[in-house]
Amino acid sequence: MATMQTAMAGDEGVPALYDRLNWRLLPFLLICYLFAYMDRVNVGFAKLQMQSDLGLSDAAYGVGAGIFFLGYVLFELPSNLMLPKVGARKTFFRILVLWGITSACMLFVRNVQMFYGMRFLLGIFEAGFAPGMIFYLSRWYGPSRMARAIAIVFVAGPLGGIVGGPVSAWLMATLAGKGGLAGWQWMFLAEGLPCVVLGALSLAVLSDRPEHARWLSDDEKRLLQAELATGSSGKDHSFKAVLRNPKVYLLACAYFCIIASIYAMSFWLPTIVKSQGVDDMMRLGWYMAIPYVGAAIGMYYIGRRSDIRGERRFHSSAPALLAAIALMLSVFADGHLVVTLVLLTLATTTLWMAYTVFWAMPGQYIKGDAAAGGIALINTIGLSGGFWGPAIIGWAKTATGNLHLGLLIVAALAACGAALLVANRLPSN
Repeated sequence: MATMQTAMAGDEGVPALYDRLNWRLLPFLLICYLFAYMDRVNVGFAKLQMQSDLGLSDAAYGVGAGIFFLGYVLFELPSNLMLPKVGARKTFFRILVLWGITSACMLFVRNVQMFYGMRFLLGIFEAGFAPGMIFYLSRWYGPSRMARAIAIVFVAGPLGGIVGGPVSAWLMATLAGKGGLAGWQWMFLAEGLPCVVLGALSLAVLSDRPEHARWLSDDEKRLLQAELATGSSGKDHSFKAVLRNPKVYLLACAYFCIIASIYAMSFWLPTIVKSQGVDDMMRLGWYMAIPYVGAAIGMYYIGRRSDIRGERRFHSSAPALLAAIALMLSVFADGHLVVTLVLLTLATTTLWMAYTVFWAMPGQYIKGDAAAGGIALINTIGLSGGFWGPAIIGWAKTATGNLHLGLLIVAALAACGAALLVANRLPSN
């Protein structure tokens, strides 16, 4: 024991300490966010069956898919301002249990109004989860390790696409008609209830702060505090100071563009690929996994590269610009399944790469407990793009009869996001 403590007292103990943190925290948070992402976007698969059952127009579906984010942004800031006082364990418990129950209850939707209402409630109950995780990770990881930690946890988004596509397709195809329920109803039930279990587990698995972690020795706690102190610079900020910081709003606008593009793709990708002549549900599910495999690889690569280089702006803006180009080109590939799938894979991959590095940026100049509110403010403003992205494509498709105009608008949004990120000069850059 003495030998171990001696080793942990020096720099040689840092890799072992972070290996322990990584295995304790990151897999659990990844699984939680995996279900969060699946429960947000599985409506994209449900649409293929429930649209005819409920009589949804494309415009109504686009609004319903995006209205989740209106509920989310209304309650996100209060949730994250309370997080430092309530603690991450209790906050994540509340969020996971309530959204799991609500997602499962989507099976009771019978009309457009109920569809809107349940999606809105789902957004309310999930409010604050993603920025809460970012703030929570900042309590354990310094700036030099933050992008990699975020990449590991948020790779759950692409994994949700990899797993969610085939699983959702299988549930809908296999369980259709069982117990008097449609396939899409079984899908919502099966993918919602596990979140309730994860909520209960969060109380046992997580610790609010390093000093509260019984699974760390005193020497490990001191070493971690020293690491965090070394990686931190500048004084703590009040939330009022955050509100007056123009860089926060510039970041929020860039995030709006990235999120609008990501969720436009997430909610409409099954429809886009289906329009290329893919009618078999299981085949469509496997095709949906391909863009997210690329995204998972890209996120890990860009997070690691950004940490090693110590650079954020161009590691986020360059992928966003590539996504804009790929989305624009996909319009001209209509009717060619392979080319369309390649371009959509490139767009999805680069959008998630931009997203990953983006979240390593706010912590570079927002310090202390105010970081929870600052991160939430950026996410609140930006995440409203999750409503507008899917809705724009829905409205454009209803008006024009195809997806071309909507995809071009989304491409323009991604390009605007890249420009805003280049314009935002952070202190360390």
